[in-house]
Amino acid sequence: MDTENHSSVTEFILEGLTDQPGLQLPLFVLFLLIYMVCIVGNMGLIFLIRISSQLHMPMYYFLSNLSFIDLCYSTVIIPKLLVNFVSEKNLTSFPECMAQLFFFCFFGIDDSYMLTAMAYDRYVAICNPLLYNVTMSNRICFLLVTSVYTVGAIGALVHTSYISSRSFCGTNIIHHYFCDILPLLNISCSRDSTKELLVIILVGFNVFACALAIFISYAFILSSILCIHSAEGRSKAFSTCSSHLAAVGVFYGSIIFMYFKPSSSNIIQEKVASVFYTTVIPMLNPLIYSLRNKDVKESLKKVLNNGLLSQSA
Repeated sequence: MDTENHSSVTEFILEGLTDQPGLQLPLFVLFLLIYMVCIVGNMGLIFLIRISSQLHMPMYYFLSNLSFIDLCYSTVIIPKLLVNFVSEKNLTSFPECMAQLFFFCFFGIDDSYMLTAMAYDRYVAICNPLLYNVTMSNRICFLLVTSVYTVGAIGALVHTSYISSRSFCGTNIIHHYFCDILPLLNISCSRDSTKELLVIILVGFNVFACALAIFISYAFILSSILCIHSAEGRSKAFSTCSSHLAAVGVFYGSIIFMYFKPSSSNIIQEKVASVFYTTVIPMLNPLIYSLRNKDVKESLKKVLNNGLLSQSA
């Protein structure tokens, strides 16, 4: 029956990134380094924002939450991937697979909506600067962040509930390196085209609704920047958005390539795209915001100088 639970399959085999033995160790080292940089970068940024009074602003409140999401997002994927590189069989139990799918969806949706909240913050800061402190009060920021996590939890619950209700009575080999929606649907033997379409529509809504909101925000921001007469003023206004724009570009570019590609796309291309948004982007975000953001760089220098002074004293 179409509504029955996962039948005889109690565990899955993850195909992994590659089946070439000679690449397992180099890839293990590479992803271990990526994960270490991700942990240090995101935890460092969260700590820096917490202890630096000049970063106690809505923009950096959202950024600290984005760093937390990126840190958790990569933790859902990379540790299991590292284990698979040194294991003979990449086994994962059904509950473990569903748990990974839930948290992957949860933090993935959170990432998308948090970037949207950050775009709204930049819109208010540049287009309505006199009302910024009122519009982006502590209460409003808290409600925005809470809404982001709530939407993520609901979306993840919908996706996971649907996938876990499918029957897996044929092959148990997932042609991917983690439990994702589309690879799991591809091996299900109780597929429902109508419900699958609704799942894809939900994924599309999360991606394109956020992308549209960000696009509209930046259309107003660009219009406001062009109305600034001085070149210095335009440069300063744009510099506050450049790091966010870079993060948005790499995130949505890889997501759209992964989920809205032609069906004839190479599976290797799919894995490369998913590696980019599940492991590389969480590592890049703290680097983007620290290297391209003046306030973050100044706060980091101040913290480092104070640390060196205290040591010398």
